[in-house]
Amino acid sequence: MKGNKKVKTIIEVNASNFEKEVLQSNTPVLVDFWAEWCGPCRSIAPMLEEITSENEGTLKVAKVNVDENSDLATRFEIRSIPTMIIFNRGEIQDRIVGIVPKQTIVAKLTELGQASRTTETAECECMA
Repeated sequence: MKGNKKVKTIIEVNASNFEKEVLQSNTPVLVDFWAEWCGPCRSIAPMLEEITSENEGTLKVAKVNVDENSDLATRFEIRSIPTMIIFNRGEIQDRIVGIVPKQTIVAKLTELGQASRTTETAECECMA
């Protein structure tokens, strides 16, 4: 890391802060539903960190561990992971299931008017 540039981090959300951090957010939120044992989930983490820093101030990125927050996984009908849901003003705008290239996520965010730029990644999904 060069200098003291502050890098925006991904927010960990759970049942107690989901309402405030996601549904009441004035900023669009990309929520990644994941689990620690899920290899594909771990492999997209660096890509989500890039998206977070590239869209600071215009997009919030959050993670929900489905093993620790099964109530949220059930509420949002998470059937396989990774699953990413894009929220804007508390409403679901889109859903991405499995690993997709970074440009696919950015294209969806851009289509919804919620992202700046970006590129790359892999493919696969784990069952929740």
